[in-house]
Amino acid sequence: MNDNEPTSHSPAGADPATTAVQARRPHARRLLSKKKGGWIVAAGLTCAVAGLAGTSAGAFASSSATPLSATAATPTASLPAGGGARSDPAAGGATGIVDTKSASGFTFSTATGVEVTVTEASSTTYKKGTHHASERAVKKGASVLVLGTVDSATIAATQVIVQPGGDGGAAAAKAAGVIPFQQGTPSPAKSVGQIPDYTEGEGTIVSGTTADKATKAAQAVVPGGINDRVVQLSNGEYEVHNISVNWPHHIFVSKDFKVLGYE
Repeated sequence: MNDNEPTSHSPAGADPATTAVQARRPHARRLLSKKKGGWIVAAGLTCAVAGLAGTSAGAFASSSATPLSATAATPTASLPAGGGARSDPAAGGATGIVDTKSASGFTFSTATGVEVTVTEASSTTYKKGTHHASERAVKKGASVLVLGTVDSATIAATQVIVQPGGDGGAAAAKAAGVIPFQQGTPSPAKSVGQIPDYTEGEGTIVSGTTADKATKAAQAVVPGGINDRVVQLSNGEYEVHNISVNWPHHIFVSKDFKVLGYE
């Protein structure tokens, strides 16, 4: 299964990265509408027989479906089946080479040339390889993996991992065959590895340590794009959604956080 719509996965500044989803309950609304119609007709007939002028039927309250929203502050949120991509900020991350530094964060470029803006906070943690480090470890030209809350091409960093001697994921992206984004070019219909029976929009959005582990696994094998959400499927595996590239858009990760396949 592929996302053959470039506007759903375009970099910031080109087209929206994703399309917002809302939970829909059309069947329930149709039933409610029919009930209301029946009650109002019955009330009108009763008033006519009784000769009660100026009396109206009572108001009936109905509730509409609430749009789905999930942020880093919300541990999990259910997506409606077949709901498609979403634009709410969620846990994810990306890999690349640091371009510029500022007092509030830095920018970096992915292996496919996507420019990502990173905002840092006092709670952001840093590592250099597997060792704890300080913000000073993030320098121009450094290879980094940034994890946090993703909103299009901006990441509010919770963790920055400096990868000594890294190339920003260039070699891995080439090996995986990642296709850079190009406006108007459809995504190819191809897949690699094990692909589950999956419909985009199904599953439960996860955050925190679980999302970080799934994102790390996905970025280690298929870097170059931005992972803007992690979804746990009904079988316990994960789908890591990938944007800002033409392919792949879905990376499937096992329960023990190993990449199974991508499409």
